[in-house]
Amino acid sequence: MESYQSLQPKPTKILVVVMQYLGDVLLTTPLFHSLRQAYPDAQIDVLVYSNTASMLEGNPDISHIITTPNRPKLADYRQLFRQLFRRYDFAMVTQTGDRPFLYGLLAAPLRIAAIPPKNTKGWWKRFFAQRWIEFDDDNTHTVLQHLKLLDLIDVPRSYSLVPPQIGNVHQLTEQFPFLADNNGYAVLHPHPQWTYKQWTVDGWVEIGHYLKEIGVKLVLSGGPAKEEIDYVANIQRQLPEDTINLAGQVSLAQLAYIITQAKLYIGPDTGITHLAASTGIPVIALYGPTNPVKWAPWPVDYHQNINPFHKVGTQQVNNVFLVQGKGICVPCHQEGCNRHRLSQSDCLNRLSAKKIQDIALSILQKEN
Repeated sequence: MESYQSLQPKPTKILVVVMQYLGDVLLTTPLFHSLRQAYPDAQIDVLVYSNTASMLEGNPDISHIITTPNRPKLADYRQLFRQLFRRYDFAMVTQTGDRPFLYGLLAAPLRIAAIPPKNTKGWWKRFFAQRWIEFDDDNTHTVLQHLKLLDLIDVPRSYSLVPPQIGNVHQLTEQFPFLADNNGYAVLHPHPQWTYKQWTVDGWVEIGHYLKEIGVKLVLSGGPAKEEIDYVANIQRQLPEDTINLAGQVSLAQLAYIITQAKLYIGPDTGITHLAASTGIPVIALYGPTNPVKWAPWPVDYHQNINPFHKVGTQQVNNVFLVQGKGICVPCHQEGCNRHRLSQSDCLNRLSAKKIQDIALSILQKEN
């Protein structure tokens, strides 16, 4: 393996390009923190999609957040050109897509990038990046994949995720008095972005009633999309009357604080589950088709250059309890049984609520 030296002179302006989903952006925060530790006086900017910038709210490692729409128009491209063109000493591109790579090419004379493997689409990018690593989509966790970029500039790794942060906790507590309830609560996040990652409504209702029976208040979370609000409301109607529904009512940073104060979080393979894991509370993550080696929630206080989870099986690492649906095909790495995002996944449909109840009970008994 080629040996790289640290950048000299030290860069004063750095751009990191992270044009992915919410969870992916959060999984990049150890990279930001590592760069901040290595270059404490540098301007470290990040380019993200507009709908993911909230995951970086209050992040102390970032100087400026630059946003662009998922589907930019000509005016958006012009504005981005003015914001980026040769403004930086080096650009770090965390994924292999053409647009992120071209933005990095535009922004800085030195590009450090993740690129597709040789003899695959996009292999040509290695000729336009001064330092690069090959992207591994199967056997390297996303956090470790990002941190490999640091090896190219001899920057020590930090493995800790940085969740979004709010400034006024008192105001949030006044708005939601349950935060001061000494009996504690569990946060259930039933709706992932795609159908093939969903558990069953009946499963959520059963685990909700069980938690209530053992004395835990229920808090439901969800995003602002109408489909998600309706989905969570349907579950709420089947749960005890004092169940709190926060779907569409709080910002991502506010939700992060609310999760931080919970006794337990239960959620599917989605960005909010990654967020919950980063807060340090016990997390039960429900996984089906997705490969845990690559996409499992990153456990708090895990500081090893080794994938935290194996590909198959229900497992625990630190605060993360990963529950995997059963099937000889699991994980298939596909978008559900019908191979599209709105498909059902039999492995998740067959996942027993009793299994989740037993894990939740063991967590709550240890806390008490």
